[in-house]
Amino acid sequence: MSDSPAASCCSIDGGSRVSAEGRRDLLATPADGTAECPVMVGSPVVIADAEAAGLFRDHDGTRYYFCCAGCGPAFDADPAKYAVAAA
Repeated sequence: MSDSPAASCCSIDGGSRVSAEGRRDLLATPADGTAECPVMVGSPVVIADAEAAGLFRDHDGTRYYFCCAGCGPAFDADPAKYAVAAA
C-alpha cells in the first residue's frame, strides 16, 4: 500500500497507520479492469478486487466501485451527488 501521507476517507484520525500486511492494494492500477472511485475522485479501483471486497453500490442502473470501505457510506448518504461527479 502507499506510504503517502495524503489524507483520504481511508485515513485514521491522529495520524495512525493501518498495517498493510495481508491486505490487497485496491488502489493498484493494472492494465485493464479499473474504475474511478466516485467519492475519492482520481483514485483508481481494481474492479475485481472491489467486487470481491463488496466495495460497490448500484444506483440508477449503474454500478459504482469504491477505493475503500469508507467511501460506501459516504456514497449512501448522497448517491446523486457522487453519481454526477463520476459522470
